Amino acid sequence: MINYLLKIEYDGTKFVGWQSQKNGKSIQSSIEVALKKVLKTKVSIIGAGRTDKGVHAYSQFANFKVKKKIDNKKIFLNSINFFLKNKLISILDIKEMVDSFHARYSAKLRTYEYLIVNRRGTLSINKNRAWHIKNKIDLKLLKQGAKILEGTHNFSTFRAASCSAKSPIKKMYPIKISKVNDIISIKLSSKSFLQNQVRSIVGCLKYLSTGKWSIKEYKNSFKSQKRINCAPPAPACGLYLLSIKY
Repeated sequence: MINYLLKIEYDGTKFVGWQSQKNGKSIQSSIEVALKKVLKTKVSIIGAGRTDKGVHAYSQFANFKVKKKIDNKKIFLNSINFFLKNKLISILDIKEMVDSFHARYSAKLRTYEYLIVNRRGTLSINKNRAWHIKNKIDLKLLKQGAKILEGTHNFSTFRAASCSAKSPIKKMYPIKISKVNDIISIKLSSKSFLQNQVRSIVGCLKYLSTGKWSIKEYKNSFKSQKRINCAPPAPACGLYLLSIKY
């Protein structure tokens, strides 16, 4: 069997998420259907991350194993993207890997980006691509709150009840926040994330930076390690799986 790695980009707006589910169309199942058409055999793919409903990806990865070698990379990419183009899924690259490689467990660093549009006017170009926040965001408070999360902590406050991770202890690398015109970018990196962790963090940062919470209330929420003390999670539309390093 030959182990292949796919690099994938997608708009998650119309999908139930990455993982195959009975209640709607997933990115995983859409790619598996396209692979079957191209390779003439049933294929199961393993994703690097299970993005939720409405979450997008610039650089998702998935591996699969097949008996037959893919001789022409260009023809393969053209063929599979023909079947996926109407679904807003793109296969950007394919690479042969060692047999032991696993898209999920071999990952060393994952980076997500969350986009906020901070203005009064409604969204047009960025509709379903960012979180529209009308109340003015204090960028200094936003950065101050993000700084508190850096390092190794128990992130239980930001963990969904359905999360299957063995431990809530995660190491958060320096969080990068930037603003260009009215668009705010928040980039978070860790080896792995808890379910809903990024969106829950952004929701709490929004409470802090718009004056809903004081810095003391924000810290107390984080330190409580209780989901009930978390602010409402940010909507999925602003979240992007930006990159994965192996």
